[in-house]
Amino acid sequence: MSASRRSGTTDELGPDEPERDGTDGPVGSDGGGSDLLAALLDGMDAALCAFDADGVVTHWNREAERILGWSAEEAVGRHGFAGWAVRSADAEEIEGRLLSAMHAPGRQVHEFALLTKDGGRVLVRTQSAAVRGPDGKPAGLYCAFSEVHAQIDLERSIALSEALFEDASWGVVLVDADLRPAVVNSHAARALGIGRTAVLGRPLGELLAQGVEELESALTHVLAEGAPPAPAEMWVSVRTPDGEKRRCWRSGFLRLASPLTEEPVPLGVGWLFQDITEAKQTEQDSAQLRFRTNQLHRAARAAAECEDPAEAATVHLDFALAGFADHALIDRIAVIGGTAADGSPGGSTSGDGRGPVRLVRAAATPSGAPGPSVLAGHAGLPVRYGDGHPAVQCVERSGSVRASVGSYGVEQARAWAVQRQWPPDTVHALCAVLRSRGRTLGVVTFLRGAGRSQFERADAMYAEDVAVRIAAALDLAALGK
Repeated sequence: MSASRRSGTTDELGPDEPERDGTDGPVGSDGGGSDLLAALLDGMDAALCAFDADGVVTHWNREAERILGWSAEEAVGRHGFAGWAVRSADAEEIEGRLLSAMHAPGRQVHEFALLTKDGGRVLVRTQSAAVRGPDGKPAGLYCAFSEVHAQIDLERSIALSEALFEDASWGVVLVDADLRPAVVNSHAARALGIGRTAVLGRPLGELLAQGVEELESALTHVLAEGAPPAPAEMWVSVRTPDGEKRRCWRSGFLRLASPLTEEPVPLGVGWLFQDITEAKQTEQDSAQLRFRTNQLHRAARAAAECEDPAEAATVHLDFALAGFADHALIDRIAVIGGTAADGSPGGSTSGDGRGPVRLVRAAATPSGAPGPSVLAGHAGLPVRYGDGHPAVQCVERSGSVRASVGSYGVEQARAWAVQRQWPPDTVHALCAVLRSRGRTLGVVTFLRGAGRSQFERADAMYAEDVAVRIAAALDLAALGK
C-alpha cells in the first residue's frame, strides 16, 4: 500500500502518464506533495471527505475518522456511502443530494444521518462543492461535515457574541492583555461618554478619573487567576465632555483564552457591567436615614436622663457627630442688633433685631483626639467672628449656611479654617440656627475634614433636626437659672 493510500489519499497514475521524479513539484521528493496534502487535511478541525467523478471516496481525514469511527484505510476507495456510512434505504437519496453539488454553483448545505462504525447514527451538517479539472468540467467534489450539535453550538456562540456587542442592555468591553479596550458595545460606549471607535486602544486612565486603579487591579487579577466568584460593585468617575460623573457599576469579569492552542493563551478579559448608581444611591440614602433616625431616638433617651439641660444639649451634639462630622461647636447669642441679652448667664435674646451679632462659646468638641463635647462655662467671652462669618450669617438669616474651602491648596485651606476660628483641618462647615419659642438662641456648627465630602441639602435637614433639640435644651437651661 502506498504512502498516499495510508494517509487517506489516492495517487494513482494513468496508463499513459509517465512517472514524475518530483523535481518539478512543490516539494522536491516523490510523494512529498501528497504527504503535505495529507498533513493539511488531517490538521483540519472539520471532517472532510472527497469523491471523484464516479462517486469513489478519494480523501478521508482524521476528524472524519473521529466522528464516524471509519479509518482512512477503510473509507478510501469505497463507492459512495451505501452499506457502510449510511443506511441502504437512505443511500440513494443522500448520494443524489451530495453528487448534485458537482453540477450546482457554489456550496450546497445539507443535513442527514450517517452511520458510525459501531452502528450508531450521527446527525451531521454537510457543505459540498464541486472540484473542477483543468478543462473546467467537474472532476469530483469535496464534502466537509460536522456534528449538528457542534455546529449549532458554534453558531450560538457567534450569535451570542454579536448580540452582546450590538443589542445588550448592559456594557460589554473586551479588554486586551495590555488593559486597553479592544471591542466595546454601544451601551458601554454611552456609559463611558465617548464613541465606540474612540474608546479602542486608549488607556483606562484617559476614560476614568477615579476608580481606574481598582478596575485595573481587578483586570490584572482575572488575567492571572481567572474570573472572580461573584460580581463586584465599583464606584468610578467617568470623564465626559460635560465634566466628571460619578457612577456605580456592578461588574463581572471573564478571562478569555485562545481555544486553538494546547496551553491557554490569554487573549484578554471580558468585562460586563451594569449601571446601578440610582439604586445604590437610594440604598445608601435609606441606610443613612435609618441610622440618623436611630441616632436622634437614642440621643433623646440619653438626654432625658440628664439633670442639667445644658448637658443634655451636649448629648444631642455627641450623638449627631457619629458618621456625620468631625467637630461641632455651639455658640449662643450675647448681643444682637445692639440689644443686650435678657440677663441670663447663657445669653438668650428677646427678639431678632438688625445690627451686629456677638456670639459666645457654649460648648465644643475637642479639636484634637475624639471625645465628648465640653461645656465652655460662664465666662461669656465672645468668639472673634468677622461680619461675613458663616455662623453670623446663619443667625442673621435664621437659616442654615454651608461653606467649603474650595480648590485651595493645603496651606490656603489651613489659613481659611484658622481665619474662621475653626480647627486647621476643617474644609467643610454647616451652620444651623438654634431657635426656641420663636427666638433665635444661637448657632450650632458642624465641621468636616478633608476625608469627608461637603455637606449636602440632606445633611442640612438633619442638622436642623439636631438644632431643634439642642435649642430646646439650652432654652430650658436658661429658664432654670
